[in-house]
Amino acid sequence: MEKERETTKLGKLGILMGGGPAPGINGVIHSATIQAITNGMEVVGIYDGFKHLMEGKLLGTPLSIDDVSRIHLVGGSILRTSRANPTKAEATLENCGKALIEAGIGYLVAIGGDDTAFSAYRVAKYAQENLGTTIHTVHVPKTIDNDLPLPDDIRTFGFETAREIGTRIVRRLMEDALTTQRWYLGVTMGRKAGHLALGIGKSAGATITLIPEEWGTRIIRLQEVVDILATSIIRRLVDGKPYGIALIAEGVIEHMSHNDLQQLDYVERDAHGHIRLSEINFADMVKRQLLLDLKALGIKMRIVDKEIGYELRCADPIAFDVDYTRSLGEAAVTFLLEGGTHATITIQNNQIAPIPLESMMDPETGRTEVRQVNTDSFTYRSAQKFMIRLKPEDATNEILLAQMASQTNLSLEDFKARYGYLIGIAPRPF
Repeated sequence: MEKERETTKLGKLGILMGGGPAPGINGVIHSATIQAITNGMEVVGIYDGFKHLMEGKLLGTPLSIDDVSRIHLVGGSILRTSRANPTKAEATLENCGKALIEAGIGYLVAIGGDDTAFSAYRVAKYAQENLGTTIHTVHVPKTIDNDLPLPDDIRTFGFETAREIGTRIVRRLMEDALTTQRWYLGVTMGRKAGHLALGIGKSAGATITLIPEEWGTRIIRLQEVVDILATSIIRRLVDGKPYGIALIAEGVIEHMSHNDLQQLDYVERDAHGHIRLSEINFADMVKRQLLLDLKALGIKMRIVDKEIGYELRCADPIAFDVDYTRSLGEAAVTFLLEGGTHATITIQNNQIAPIPLESMMDPETGRTEVRQVNTDSFTYRSAQKFMIRLKPEDATNEILLAQMASQTNLSLEDFKARYGYLIGIAPRPF
């Protein structure tokens, strides 16, 4: 009979960060370290997420209160980060478990998105079931995309700072657009959901913002995106304003018809001729098609494409995220000290509210549902009202449609036949 493995608790806390940066990471590290030390624990900061643990070694540093006393005020991560994934092979799970155990770490704070949460969960489960040691884990949810499946009123940390910095950038671009009489086409981060694009667009007063949720379950067609933007530009011309700024969430390309992309001759392809989605300059792609369509309509327009994303991720956190992350870090360690494990930490109604990881994720893939923008909400409907674009209520506005047609080389009837599908007065061409 196999000897029963003995489960032990260890008294050292490890902190690691996985995935892309977000403002406020250092705030979590700061408060988690202070809470642990003041409760008699040692703290080890683990560099580069699971990268070195997967090789069977722990590359880290002891953390003291002096080490972290002011880091909550700055962006980035003193522990750096990586997207290393130990869940793809049993050998890497074993390496991670052994490295943590050999370092005496019995508690682990994992800062990141769903991949980081799943990795920490799987490593701890492997250590429990195969190495005879309990590692208590807690996940602190982080993403500027704000798309983790938390209660609707709970932001992921970093989102508010990213929205604030993004809003400042777009406001400056809007002033430049007015000054130089041109359009800007900005693509924001948000691979699965449009929270960040919509938040920036509404806060900055962008001319129009497109998010993937607008299409629901329909495949997004490149021509429809171009048509929406073209009619927005034409609508502004009616008002004598040959300038503006359009924002598009990068998630739009994730849901775009691959057949549309295959027809483009200037996108990156692999050795088999397949489109490299990750290599597509989405803003440039849309701009090229939009300029071609505008030229065919007899409209000359200056359009500048702009990616908005990487400059948001390591920004110094605004007061909201400083406050929020200091609370989250303390809450995470408090949860562990009270015997908790395998949960995502949230603060709801001003109280610590852990959500069991198993209730949030598929146990095999670790994938969680994406929290998407609710297009039936008042917030979204309000944002749309501020946008300059063709809207369903314009379907009966013959004066407006005639004015828009007059800005092109199309007759009113041809204009309605060409763009009427956007407002339900012509058949959808695809």
